[in-house]
Amino acid sequence: MSLILIRQKARELQKRRHRQVFGTVVAPVVVAFFYAFCVKQFPHLQQTLHLLFVVALVWSVAGTYVLNRGISSREMPGEAGFSTGLEFCRRDIEGQLSYLRRVVLWSLGPILVAIGTFVLALSATTSIFPKGIPFITLVVVWIAAYLFLGARQQRELRRELDELNEIATGNG
Repeated sequence: MSLILIRQKARELQKRRHRQVFGTVVAPVVVAFFYAFCVKQFPHLQQTLHLLFVVALVWSVAGTYVLNRGISSREMPGEAGFSTGLEFCRRDIEGQLSYLRRVVLWSLGPILVAIGTFVLALSATTSIFPKGIPFITLVVVWIAAYLFLGARQQRELRRELDELNEIATGNG
């Protein structure tokens, strides 16, 4: 692998990192959407809804901080050599793996609390089983797909990390 390819890999990793940072903002937006929708649709349950949604909203905002903590927007120095470029890519991949391990707790968790609160509010006012089954099915499929894609992305990142380690040991 040449220095040009290492620099190209570093740019690709940076783009992926920027998409991850943008994705962390989605959780508070989704929780706030469900919060506003439920407060408007179920005014008689506001006491209960406020507490549950505030917990989910604070959790999601804290998750945005926790997930983005330590992420730097630095780019690989232009004068970096081969070994420095490999180390830069290795640190970036390790940071992305760390992010993927924490994202379920800090991003998906608050969204699930918000959806669960919505389903509880819906079931308190009407019978959700005949009409709510498509929504619940969609949520279950979404969660399964999210976890499957996250596991696949972790495997790909580990493979990339192994390749970088092989290159580093091969070049001495």
